[in-house]
Amino acid sequence: MKAAWFERFGSANDVIRMGEIDRPSVGHGEVLVRLYASGTNPSDTKKRAGAFPDLLAGGMIIPNSDGAGVIEAVGPGVMHSRIGERVWVYQAQYGRRFGTAAEYVAIDGKRAAPLPGNVDFSVGACMGIPAMTAHRCVHADGPVQGQLVLVTGGAGRVGYYAIQWAKLAGAMVIATASNDATRNDCLAAGADYVISHREPEWHKALLAVTDGRKVDRVIDVDFGANLSSVLEVIRIGGTVATYSSSAAEPALPFRKMMFMDMTLRMVIVYAMPESAKEHAINDIGDALAHGLLTHRIAQRYPLEHFAESNNAIEKGGLNGCVVVEIN
Repeated sequence: MKAAWFERFGSANDVIRMGEIDRPSVGHGEVLVRLYASGTNPSDTKKRAGAFPDLLAGGMIIPNSDGAGVIEAVGPGVMHSRIGERVWVYQAQYGRRFGTAAEYVAIDGKRAAPLPGNVDFSVGACMGIPAMTAHRCVHADGPVQGQLVLVTGGAGRVGYYAIQWAKLAGAMVIATASNDATRNDCLAAGADYVISHREPEWHKALLAVTDGRKVDRVIDVDFGANLSSVLEVIRIGGTVATYSSSAAEPALPFRKMMFMDMTLRMVIVYAMPESAKEHAINDIGDALAHGLLTHRIAQRYPLEHFAESNNAIEKGGLNGCVVVEIN
């Protein structure tokens, strides 16, 4: 099969290799998926750059955790009726070496979720890290119906879905954006109000919009950079769910946070409880089947140009998912 892989850490142009390797065999409880799309996410590029020094201990890595395709074979313990099923794949390159940047992947059957026939494979490749992370951030700490939810970086890959999940759950949503284009993206996703986080005191603009009402929940794209402003707009007893931080070890104003009785939740798909993953998969399947979510594909690359997908992620400035198409 055709595949992209790396055997050492470094820049994508230097270390990504392309070629033919053996198709994986399917084991107990696994399905063999013929992939037609692979999603490239920041976590994938960080792995390739060396964020996890032991990653290559077992040998070369086929990158990317997210993808979509069709089940062509099943292993013992999996119903044969799943053969021919359209699926989206998540967590393919977590705790294992072989991800979705290839024509085939063999993976635990529960990591291959049904993809409705009305949904493009490229969209399916966006459901893993972006849509599941957003779902967890919105739903992990109880219902948001009637609540005021702040989504920082609402035009980002996760933020865009977080706005939609919160609106579908009955929340009022305020998003932050950096320019007119991202503001329009947030509004298109369903945000009720959008404020600019380029303003040094954007928290004041938020409270002006809400007539002083503070938010119940924050879905945050950059914990270290946004914390001081978030603490000005979140209510006593509120919750911050964050999935990223430009500062790896941000300082916490512990006393202030303690007296706010606030909850801080860190979210990453890999560590989500299985019950949360099942909740997300069920809601994603229902939303896809009924056309309740909108999607943005920022860039598409053929597998042969896989390194370019990494470069696009690392360059930044993209509003939407980066997808590698596999023919």
